[in-house]
Amino acid sequence: MGGAAAEETSVLGLTPVAPDRSASYGEHPDQVADFYLPSRPRGAARPAPLVLLFHGGAWRAPYDRRHVSPFAAFLAGRGLAVASVEYRRGGAEPARAGRWPETFDDIAAAVDTVPGLARELGLPGVDPDRVVLTGHSAGGHAVLWAAARHRLPSGTPWHLPSPSPLRGVVALAPIADLATARALDVCSGAVGELLGELRGDGDELTARLALADPAALLPTAIPTTIVQGGTDIDVPPAVADAFTAAATRAGQDVRLVRTEGGHFPPIDPTTPVAHTVADEIAHVAGAGPAG
Repeated sequence: MGGAAAEETSVLGLTPVAPDRSASYGEHPDQVADFYLPSRPRGAARPAPLVLLFHGGAWRAPYDRRHVSPFAAFLAGRGLAVASVEYRRGGAEPARAGRWPETFDDIAAAVDTVPGLARELGLPGVDPDRVVLTGHSAGGHAVLWAAARHRLPSGTPWHLPSPSPLRGVVALAPIADLATARALDVCSGAVGELLGELRGDGDELTARLALADPAALLPTAIPTTIVQGGTDIDVPPAVADAFTAAATRAGQDVRLVRTEGGHFPPIDPTTPVAHTVADEIAHVAGAGPAG
């Protein structure tokens, strides 16, 4: 088995971990978040920051939040509170990537609502006022886009008048630049499917791309870190490089952390890369090294 296939098998072969609590952030069955409560050392002075985790899977229905549940539990074991977010993906028959605009409706609703749910539930050891967004692959796109909603035109439904009150974003192997990902045919046409690509309707596709592409919505003024595997063949490093180049042109500093391995080690708690990710999240949250 090749390296990339072995990495994927390692992650998808892990036993799912049940959350401590679950709560709905909307009426649709997919609008749900699973909470994993932090393991805190005795005498911890501060409650843990809340990490909103968005899973990947190319926005396609077969991949849901269960495959990141071991990673969510791992982060909780490192002293972070985690809300693993589900959202609407593409239909199973035929299998497609994402729904326009419902996928984006859910991303926005989760970021706006889940911290308040944590407060309403009275989750112990959780600080819902210190929020970090993290996501893998398509989930990496979600968190970069969510952090840029104040850059959307004011007439769009997801627009915010000012930046979300986030400590920062840590995007893991993200589909960060949709134009580049589409040109490279990342995830077998997933970007076009996400945007509802229609033959002969190039103007509509261009308009949707401008609203959905994080690289087109810079600068955000929100601290941003990208963790990218050097041998990633699912979302090649060129996608992250295109995003960081766009950020530089826009005047925003983006921290790019290059790691060994490919697409899946950042969410595999059996790998050293996952420990690097936990430390990056804790740093962004202002919580010190995770441990």
